[in-house]
Parts: sequence; structure tokens; C-alpha cells
Amino acid sequence: MEAAAWEPVALLLALVVVGVFLLHCLGATIRSVREPLHTGPFSGGLEPREHPASRFHVRWYPVTMIFLAFDMEMLFMYPWTKVVPDVGTPAVVEMFLFLGVLLAGVGYAWREGAFRWS
Repeated sequence: MEAAAWEPVALLLALVVVGVFLLHCLGATIRSVREPLHTGPFSGGLEPREHPASRFHVRWYPVTMIFLAFDMEMLFMYPWTKVVPDVGTPAVVEMFLFLGVLLAGVGYAWREGAFRWS
């Protein structure tokens, strides 16, 4: 192969390297030094007792799962309202079966103590 065939590739590679170098230099020159805030809480009123990225207590997980179940119920019910006039009785039966399964899940969560806070 001829060396002339590689000239456009070498030129493009050189342009990319120079462009990355110039962007790095530009970023270094206009970078602002950010210092952490030294003020108290804005409208919370109290100093935080734990780090914002700390883990949640385990009792919140069942509550989260129940919320997601009801959230999914609403996600399915909105389009269902548009389908009911076209489909008719089978759509109503299907939604009541879905709500029955959801109610069984709530009953299980209740039995397992997901709604107790002590």
C-alpha cells in the first residue's frame, strides 16, 4: 500500500488529538474553583442528623413495594378507561381480576406486618 493512502487518516488523527488537547486546555483555563457551602440548612430548620446518601431503614422497603403496586395499578387503569367502551364486559372482568390480584397482595402485606410501624 502507498503511504499517500494513509495521509487522510493521519491528518484526522492529528486533528482529533489537537482538538482534545485544546478542549482540555480550555476546560482548565475556565474552570471555577468550587468550595463547599459554609451555611446552615435553608428552610429545613434543623441540622441533618445523617449523611444524605445514607441507607434507608429496612421498614421502608415494604412500603415502597406497596406504593409501586398501587402505582402500577394506576398505570394500567388509565389506558383501560379508553378501552372499556370498545371491548366491553371482558375488559371489566379483566380489570376486576387484576384488582383482585392486587388486593391479594395487599392482604399478604397486611398479614406479614408491612403496615405496622413498631
